[in-house]
Order: sequence, then structure tokens, then C-alpha cells
Amino acid sequence: MDLNHPLDGGVLAIDAGNSKTDVALVAADGSVLGTARGGGFQPQITGVEAAVEVVARIVERAADAAGTAVRPGEPLVGHVSACLANADLPVEEQQLERAVHARGWGVTTRVANDTFALLRAGVDEPRGVAVVCGAGINCAGMLPDGRTARFPAIGHLSGDWGGGSGLADEALWWAARAEDGRGGPTALAAALPAHFGLTSMYALIEALHLGRIDFSRKHELTPVLFKTAESGDSVARAIVERQAEEIVVMAAVALDRLGLLDEEADVVLGGGVLAARHPLLMDSVTALLAARAPRAVPRVVAAPPVLGAALLGLDRSGAGAEAQARLRAHYEPVAPVP
Repeated sequence: MDLNHPLDGGVLAIDAGNSKTDVALVAADGSVLGTARGGGFQPQITGVEAAVEVVARIVERAADAAGTAVRPGEPLVGHVSACLANADLPVEEQQLERAVHARGWGVTTRVANDTFALLRAGVDEPRGVAVVCGAGINCAGMLPDGRTARFPAIGHLSGDWGGGSGLADEALWWAARAEDGRGGPTALAAALPAHFGLTSMYALIEALHLGRIDFSRKHELTPVLFKTAESGDSVARAIVERQAEEIVVMAAVALDRLGLLDEEADVVLGGGVLAARHPLLMDSVTALLAARAPRAVPRVVAAPPVLGAALLGLDRSGAGAEAQARLRAHYEPVAPVP
């Protein structure tokens, strides 16, 4: 098969997150011809062109794995389906779509936020809602007719709360106040510094502030929060329960916007915090969702989101169920919430 000419129905699928990027070359029949993984996609830090250049190097490796090469002026495939982190606003999607299309990898190009890849990976048709709770939190929904529901998801400014980074910040806040007397007692005041071999919150605050502990390591405190919550600490439990409420309210609002609140519909759950399946969080999400959207079916995605990006591409090309099944069989299946 010569991929150096537009491949009818063929897809270059890209799932680019903050920490890693997955690329797959997929034939019209759903066969995965070549894959590659590389570094994160951070246009807000490096700039758009530099971020797309990182992706370009990964595309070259995926093409090599498929037995071909990227050549100027010779599209690899008919369509590029790129689901990208930090494409939070439609204007950002448009800017990134222009930059990706300019690389000439496909005859047509579509860029979407990476939450749509998670959603499509977890549903049999483009219908439902997904909530990703990883470093941050986001939610997106879609219908087969192309309608979508989404949030800006750019942090506190757009009304968001939680995600791994936010949970760590919240745990630190309550622990600091517990130690200095401004707040009530919590086991977090001892558990958080102990994770780094320290004996007090003051020592941890000093170490983070002065850079003796890199601030990026605060994400290590999120599992400590969950462990403390599951041991019965009331403050830690309240933080986890609020995270469950935020996940469910985003899902319910998106379902309502799409007219799915009173219909059976999938709610796909993903991202590091949700994929860890912490019992307290998952039980709370399941119970709250049952109350707010009784017909919703929660699922945790086990397959990598690049599958969703590829499926979105096959949707565009009109690939049938057999091609989609072949593609899905290459990746992990979706697991229902126990």
C-alpha cells in the first residue's frame, strides 16, 4: 500500500496531551499501519509552531513504522484528525487547525480539543458526554448530527475546580491552615510533608516556595489526598466529594445542553484521577450521577484517546462498523464502572 498518495478514507490520528503525544496511521478498513509516541503538546508555553514541530517528529516516526516517509507536497492520508490539549476555545482550534493543515499531512484536517478523543474512544457512535479529570478538568459532549457541548476549561477563570493539580492545591491549603490554627484538624497536615520526608507543613511550604522541592512535584500529593480520605479524614473526604460533585455537574449540564439528560446516554470518564478508580471518588460520582441523570451510563475508558481521534476520522470518511471494530480491536476495550 502506497501511503505517499491520498488514501481514500485513510486517517492520520493525533492525540496530543500536555505530557505525551500519540500518533497512528490508520487505513480506510481500520487497520493500524504505524504508531509512535513522543513528548507533550504545549503551545501555550512553546508557541504554536514549535508545538506542532514536536508533533511533526512523531508523525515522521509513525510513518516510518508504516513503511513510508513524510515527503513535502505528498499527503500521507486523506484526512488528519488531531485532538489536542490546550485547544480549549474554538478560536484556538482554528489557529491550530491552520498550523497542522499547513504541514500537508492530509488533504483535509480537523482539530478538536482532546476531550473529544476521550469521548469518541468510549462510545460506539459519536453520542454522549465525557469528563476528563487529569491534571485539570474538562467536559465535552457530542451528537451524531455534529452538535457539541463544551466548556472553556481554562481554570479558575472559567469556573473550573479540581483536577490533580487543583486537588493538590486544595489539600495543601487545608493542611497549612490546620497546622497554624486557622483551620480545623486534618491528617493531611502530617501526611503531605511526610511524603517528602519532612515533619511539618511549614517545612513543606518553605521547600516548595524556595524551590528545594520543584513545584511541579505537587501532583505527587494527589494520591496522598485520596489515601487520607479513604482512611476517614473528614477534610480530605470533603475535598474528594467536592471533586465528585464537580465531575457530575459538568456531565449533567453537558447532557442537558444536548437534550440527553432524560435519555440513556454514555458518560465517559477518563484522565489520571478518574482512571485510578479511587473507590471513594468513583462511588460518589456514581451515586451523584444516578441522582442527577438517572439514565446516564458511566464508563471509564481503558483505551488510549488516540483511538478516539482515529474513530472521529473514520466517522468523517464514512467508514462502516467493520472498519471501526477492526480499529477498536487494536486498542484496549472500554470498561464499565464496577
